[in-house]
Amino acid sequence: MTEFDVIVIGGGTGNNVAAAAADAGLETALVEPGPLGGTCLNRGCNPSKMLIQAANAVDRVREAERFHVDATVNGTDHAAVVDEMDDLLGGIAEDMESRYREKDHLTLFKQRTRFVDERTVELDGEAVAGEKVVIATGSRPIVPPIDGLSEIDYLTSQEALYLREPPESLVIMGGGYIAVELGYAFGALGTDVTIVEMMDTLLPREDGDVAAAFTGIAAERHDVHTGHRVTAVEETDGGYVVRAETEAGEGVTVDGDEVLVALGRRPNSDDLGLDAAGVAVDDDGFVETDDRLRTTAENVWSQGDVAGNALFKHSGDYETDHTIANVVHGEGRSVDLSAMPHTIFTEPQVAGVGATEETLTEEGTEYAVGRARYADSAMGRAKKLDDGFVKVLAAPDGEILGAHALGYEASTLLHETVLAMRAGLTVDDIAGAIHAHPTLSKVVAAAFRDVAE
Repeated sequence: MTEFDVIVIGGGTGNNVAAAAADAGLETALVEPGPLGGTCLNRGCNPSKMLIQAANAVDRVREAERFHVDATVNGTDHAAVVDEMDDLLGGIAEDMESRYREKDHLTLFKQRTRFVDERTVELDGEAVAGEKVVIATGSRPIVPPIDGLSEIDYLTSQEALYLREPPESLVIMGGGYIAVELGYAFGALGTDVTIVEMMDTLLPREDGDVAAAFTGIAAERHDVHTGHRVTAVEETDGGYVVRAETEAGEGVTVDGDEVLVALGRRPNSDDLGLDAAGVAVDDDGFVETDDRLRTTAENVWSQGDVAGNALFKHSGDYETDHTIANVVHGEGRSVDLSAMPHTIFTEPQVAGVGATEETLTEEGTEYAVGRARYADSAMGRAKKLDDGFVKVLAAPDGEILGAHALGYEASTLLHETVLAMRAGLTVDDIAGAIHAHPTLSKVVAAAFRDVAE
C-alpha cells in the first residue's frame, strides 16, 4: 500500500495546504479532478467579478449624463469579456498545476476519490493511506426536485458565467448572493432579467433594512417576484416557462430564453465514503469539525465550504492558515470565526458583519441603532449617490454587535468595523477616530457617532 504523510482531498483552498506540507518536506498527495483553484478561481468569485466589472463599466457610461457628460454605450463584446476571463483564469490554474507537478514531495492526482478505510482512499485503483488527511472538497449548486427542471438545459452559476452570448431574457430562480450578482451583471449588459424568490425580499439573510432597500432598487431594473416559490418549469418554442406561487396559492408565470438555478449550495461530501473513514456530517451534509478543524476521525481535518463554517473564500483562506498550522506544524491552533464579513458585488454593493437587527430582536438582546446616509456626506453628494446607507448595531456598553452597508464600495467601507470587532474596540473608538475628508469612510464615522449619542 502506498503511504503519504499528508493527503489533501480538494484543490481549492486545499491546494495551499498541500503546498505547505510539501515545502515542509512531508510526502504529500493532492487529489483534485478539476482545475486547481477550486470554485473561487474557476467558477465563482474571480469570473463573476470580471463579468461584473464589465457591467459596472457600462453603468458608468449610462450615468455620465448625470454629470453633464455626453456619452453613450454603442455596444458590448460579451464574447471578448468571457474569452479574456477564460484565458486569464484558465492560465492561472494551468500554471498552478505545472508548478505543483514539479514540486518536490508533492504528487498530484487528477481524479476523484473516496475513502475505503480510516485515512485510506482509493487512487489509481489501489488503496492509498495518509498519516494525516484534509478534506477540502468544496460545494456545488443546489438543484432541487422542481417539476420539469431535470428535463431542461438549465444554467447554474458555472455555465452562466461562461456564456459567450448573453441571452435576451433570463429567469433566475432564487434571490440570494449569486442570484442578485448575476442578475445585475446580465441586466447591465443588456439581458431582460426576472428574479423569483420564495422569501419576502431579495437577500433575505441580510439585515431587514438592507434587504428591503436592495429589493426596491432591484425591482427598478428587473422583474422581481418575491414571496413566490417555483413549482414547475417547462420548455417552449425557443425558451422556457417558469411557474411559481405564493403560500396562499396565487400563481405567476414568467418566461425567458434561459433559466438560471441560484438556490444555494450544498457540500461535496456525499460521494466521499465518509462512513468508511469515521467522519461525521450534519443533517445538511457538512463535515462536522471542532475549533481546530478536526473531524470526528483521528488525524482527519476539514476546511472550506464542505465544513460549512462559512461558505466564503475569505473564511476558507482563514481556515487554510489554521489547517497548515495544525496539520503541517502541529500547533493546535483554534479558529475564531467571529466578526466574519461578507460582501455582495451588485450595484450598489452590500456588505455586513455581525448580528442583524432581526437576530438581536429574536434573541432579546438590548441594542441601539445608528444610521448615516451616503447622500448626506460630501463625497456622496459629489458622486450623486442617492441610494446607500450604513447601519450600526451596538450594545448599551458600546460593544459593536453588527454593521451593515448598502452603497457604493460598501465592501471596502466595512473593513474598519471588522477590524474593530476583532480587536474588541467600541463604538466610541470608531466614532472618535479621525476619518479623512471627504472620503466615503465618513459615512461609517457618522453612523457610529449616531449610535454613540
